Amino acid sequence: MLRLHKCIVAQLLPHASAISPLHRLLSAAATPARRISPNPSFVVDDYLVSACGLTRAQALKASPKLSHLKSPAKPDAVLAFLAGLGLSAADVATAVAKDPLLLRAKVEGTLAPVVDGLTGLGLSRSEVARIAVLVPGKFRCRSIVSAVHYYLNLFGSMDNLLRLLKRGFWLQGSDVERVVKPNVAFLQECGLHDCDIAKLCIRVPMILTINQQRLRAMVACAKALCVPHGSGMLRKALQAVGFCDEEKITAKVEYLKKTFRWSDTEVGIALPKNPMVLTYSKDRLQRVSEFLISEVGLEPGYIAHRPALLAYSLDGRLRPRYYVVKFLKENRLLHGDRDYYSAVAVTPKVFMEKFICPHKEAAPHLAEDYAAACRGEVPARFRFT
Repeated sequence: MLRLHKCIVAQLLPHASAISPLHRLLSAAATPARRISPNPSFVVDDYLVSACGLTRAQALKASPKLSHLKSPAKPDAVLAFLAGLGLSAADVATAVAKDPLLLRAKVEGTLAPVVDGLTGLGLSRSEVARIAVLVPGKFRCRSIVSAVHYYLNLFGSMDNLLRLLKRGFWLQGSDVERVVKPNVAFLQECGLHDCDIAKLCIRVPMILTINQQRLRAMVACAKALCVPHGSGMLRKALQAVGFCDEEKITAKVEYLKKTFRWSDTEVGIALPKNPMVLTYSKDRLQRVSEFLISEVGLEPGYIAHRPALLAYSLDGRLRPRYYVVKFLKENRLLHGDRDYYSAVAVTPKVFMEKFICPHKEAAPHLAEDYAAACRGEVPARFRFT
C-alpha cells in the first residue's frame, strides 16, 4: 500500500518544488499511524481548504455535513482513490464542493465497485473521472451503474450523456423504472423512433422527468399545431412547446399571423412544416419579415409554404444570397426556373457550384462580392436602383 501511495504521489509531482495540499495529503496518508489514529487537532474547515483545495467560503458551507469526522483517515482514502482515478486537484475541489459527502464514501465498498461497473460498460477511466466530477453525489451510489447503462442506450453515446450531465441533468436510478421508461414508452406509442426520442431528450431533458399527464398534454398541444400523430415533425413540435404554456403558444401564433400577414389557413400550413418557428424571438421574426416581404417582395403565402426560410440566418444567408440572385437576374445570367428559395435552401457548397462558379467569366468578381456580403458589406455591384 505504501508503494502504491508513493507511485501516485510520484505521478502527481512533476516538480519537487511545487507541492500542492493534495500532494502533501497523499504523502501523509501513506503513514499507517495517521490513518488509524484519531487526530485531536483535526479541523474539518482547515482540511477542506488545505487538502481538498476549497475556498474558505466553500469550506464553511461544506463543513457541517462532515462535522462528525474526527480524523482525516476516511477522506484521505477517498482523495487518494480519486487521484488514482485521474482527477486533478482542481477536479477534486470541484467534486467535493458539489458534494462534501463524497469524502465519507467507502472506497472498497462503494467507489471501487462503481468504477469497476462503469468501466465494465465500456467507459474509459477518463470518462468515469468526468462523471465523478459532474455528479459526485451519484458517483457514491452503486445504482449509478445501471442508470448509466440505461442512458447510454437511450442517448446513443457517452458524449451525449456527458453533454447532459454538464447541463445539470441526472436522475436517481429508481426514477428510470418509475418515470423515464413509461415516458419513453409513451413517446414510442406516439410514433417516435428511438433516434428521435434520443434527440428530443437531449434537447429537452425535462421531458424524461415530467409526469405522464403533462407529457400527454404536450403531445396534444403539438397535435393542435396541426402536427399529425406519428409525424416526423412531432419531435420538433414537442421540442418547440416544451418550454411554453398554452397561453404563450397562442400569443406567439397571433404574433406570427400579424408579422407575416398570415391567415389562419396559412399559419396552419407553416407550423407543421417548421414548428420550431415558435421558439424564435420576436425581434428575429420581425427583422426577417421586413426583409422577406418588404425588400425581397415575397408574398405571405409563399413564405407560409416555405417556413424553412425563417430558420436561416438573415445576415449570413438570406440577405447575401438575395444579393447574388438579384445580381444574376439584373444581368440576365440566371436561367431556368430558379427562384430565391431554391438559392437559399441549398448547402453553401451547392450554392457556390450552381450560382457562383458558372459565372466566373461573365462576373469574375461575384465570388468576392458574395463573400463580402456574408461579412455584412454591400458591394457596389450589388446595388441597384
